[in-house]
Amino acid sequence: MPHTVRSRTTPRVLTALALTALLATGCADGADGDGARSAATPSATPHGYVEGAKEAAEQQSRLLLGDPSNGASRVLDLVSGEVSETAKTPGASRLGTDGRFGFFHTDGGTHVLDSGAWMVDHGDHVHYYRAAIRDVGDLPSGGAAEIRSDATVTALTDRNGRTGLYDRTRLEKGKVEQVRALPGKHTGAVVPHEEHLIALTGDEDRAKVTVYDRRGKAVASPDAECERPRGDAVTRRGVVLGCADGALLVDGDDGRFTAERIPYGEDVPEPEQAPAFRHRAGSDTLTAPAGDRAVWVLDVGERSWTRVGTGPVLAANTAGEGSPLLVLETDGALHGYDVATGEEISRTKPLLTGADRTASEDATGPAIEVDRSRAYVNDPAGKRVYEIDYNDSLRVARTFDLDIEPGLMAETGR
Repeated sequence: MPHTVRSRTTPRVLTALALTALLATGCADGADGDGARSAATPSATPHGYVEGAKEAAEQQSRLLLGDPSNGASRVLDLVSGEVSETAKTPGASRLGTDGRFGFFHTDGGTHVLDSGAWMVDHGDHVHYYRAAIRDVGDLPSGGAAEIRSDATVTALTDRNGRTGLYDRTRLEKGKVEQVRALPGKHTGAVVPHEEHLIALTGDEDRAKVTVYDRRGKAVASPDAECERPRGDAVTRRGVVLGCADGALLVDGDDGRFTAERIPYGEDVPEPEQAPAFRHRAGSDTLTAPAGDRAVWVLDVGERSWTRVGTGPVLAANTAGEGSPLLVLETDGALHGYDVATGEEISRTKPLLTGADRTASEDATGPAIEVDRSRAYVNDPAGKRVYEIDYNDSLRVARTFDLDIEPGLMAETGR
């Protein structure tokens, strides 16, 4: 039987519990994967120590939730089941995350919330951390802004294509600090990757890949163009940029960057081209709508696209290789598909109330978040979130009742 969690709202714990020096302080050399040094010597602090945070043996996932109708927001701790009330962001119409920070986008700017849950990946091992939740501040941008981060830099590209770089280690200390602006204009997001910044320069019809160093100097320009850019994703194999004819995979080796084309392999009408990507953090398998009744699955490792026929799509995602394609359809149920065969292999009972069973024209509404063992589906009108065990025939493992309509949802701690 599904387990229902009637979560209690805890008092606000945002600004009273200050965090300091939250950048991961590394391994045997006293540095993290980006070379940030600890204030203490390696011999004085335990391996992986981060001041102001607790390290955990397992992933410390939290869901950021927003109610577009009134700007209310909450953080749902998926370990304890508790819900924390966080500051209102009136007018929030989109919610993004970099795995730790939530970015609530409004027409007037972007509000930054530190979820207090994150991971540091050292390649051969991973550290998981939890700390206090708190407001960080506002970034000067409009609702169309795109924000991407890595461990040291946050890149904000506004609706006019101008990109500012912010010190992410200062965000971890609760401070918003722009360090520089990139020259020129960019199409879509500027993506930090491999100590560089991956960008598309040109116009919305045809753009060229440009690579900047962290000081804003253009250092590479792989011979590749992207027609009508749309969507991006960071994978272990590189940055994927969506284009009209498929995708570009951009990656660097010792500072030498290449852009490899991954075409659809067929002529795809514009309404059926992938508009944006969803995937599990760290996975090389991406999903995207393919029109109204199908989903694209892009296997970056195999450099191949698969189109899976479904019912009318509200949202889609997958945990990656060996896991089902998860599709939330207009019947209100979550459906599981075998990517290789295209066959439906499981489904839930209807999870959504009637008002949520239509596709939203904006970024609000039902969504699917996926981590290594569970998926999460929000039911805004029903004021709840479902936890799904996708490895057990889409069993509903827990139901979280809320006091807001969570039309915005993003998972951190992954």
